[in-house]
Amino acid sequence: MFVMSSPSGAGKTTLSRRLLDAEKNITMSISVTTRKPRPGEVDGEDYHFLSKERFDHMVARKDLLEWATVFGNSYGTPKAPVEAALAAGRDVLFDIDWQGTQQLAQAMEDDLVRVFILPPDADTLRTRLISRNQDTSAVVAKRMAEAPREISHWAEYDYVIINEDFDVAHEEVLAILKAERLKRKRQVGLTDFVRKMTAKL
Repeated sequence: MFVMSSPSGAGKTTLSRRLLDAEKNITMSISVTTRKPRPGEVDGEDYHFLSKERFDHMVARKDLLEWATVFGNSYGTPKAPVEAALAAGRDVLFDIDWQGTQQLAQAMEDDLVRVFILPPDADTLRTRLISRNQDTSAVVAKRMAEAPREISHWAEYDYVIINEDFDVAHEEVLAILKAERLKRKRQVGLTDFVRKMTAKL
């Protein structure tokens, strides 16, 4: 489970999309949310857009690996698709905040890799929030006000990337994924491979 978190506007969604384009054995965990779709968002691709009642029903049934309320809207990760992907040997990418990451760590820490994306500075963060044209000026101000609290959780993550240049940040994300895949505990069948090889030496 490969988590990328950041304050709004730091670039995690762009980096997530580039990672999915570059890596074939990783699948996106599509969150459920009670918020309304933004322009261009597609139900079932960007999010599963649900009513508050249906979301609460999933929480009550323990159908979510993690969930949180952010800016008045609820977000969560459906459990079944993640478990199915992991069972099939696929990595799963999460674009979630620090609250969700903490809950995932409590549920499945051994399978978790946490990456925090930071903007190079406050001005760049503000510019990116404004230039994406998704939010009103009031919402942009609210997101900027919330950014210090989100950033304060950076030390809970395994890796931190300062996203000044998207190409460089993308290469750093790829390097983390490749290194984590090469960890001994994640190489399925390695013990048998070594045993068979040494038997013939």
